Amino acid sequence: MTDMTGKKAIVIGGTSGIGAAVADALTARGAEVVRASRSTGVNASDGAALAAWIARQGLIDHLVFTAGSQAPGGPIESLDLDAAHAAFDTKFWGSIRAAQAAAPNLRPGGTITFTSGFLARRTVPGTLAKTAMNAALEASAKILAKELAPIRVNVVSPGLTETEAYAGMDADARKQMLDGAASRLPAGRVAQPQDVAAGHLFAIETPSVTGAVIDIDGGALIN
Repeated sequence: MTDMTGKKAIVIGGTSGIGAAVADALTARGAEVVRASRSTGVNASDGAALAAWIARQGLIDHLVFTAGSQAPGGPIESLDLDAAHAAFDTKFWGSIRAAQAAAPNLRPGGTITFTSGFLARRTVPGTLAKTAMNAALEASAKILAKELAPIRVNVVSPGLTETEAYAGMDADARKQMLDGAASRLPAGRVAQPQDVAAGHLFAIETPSVTGAVIDIDGGALIN
């Protein structure tokens, strides 16, 4: 475990799910962690407000963006394009806005870690919005890894992860969905938030990793 005492990290999306697990792990390593989300008054889709908020945090060492995992689904004929646009604005442009604002304030050795999803590289009908924003994020991270070097920029790509996002489902239906998904995965289990957080920590702690997409998907992409 890397000692991060004296380091400062911002986790946007850090009050629930994967983001909270990342924030908890960084805190356990001794880092000062600022957790941001809509619940703390930080709206990733408001570019000016997000940039101003990040600037107020001063010098930092690590930026992690996990917000905006939700997107509308369905075939193109019935897809709600306004909702898809809003989802893209939060996750994709929110990530890019955060990187643009944070880059000047990152100390030497600093990192930016985005969060995409396995649908970026898995063709599933009815997932146009989610696939497009995740694929765009993965491609953009590679450009930023070159443009912002020596700042390291990486992406963690989770598969189905058991988070609060499914808390609204009937308990039996939720268990059936998760158990069914686990039975079809080579790893035999769906990810927990801590599993995905481990991917973020790998990207942050490994000084030779940049421009990478780290898959934490239980083997979904090889199925």
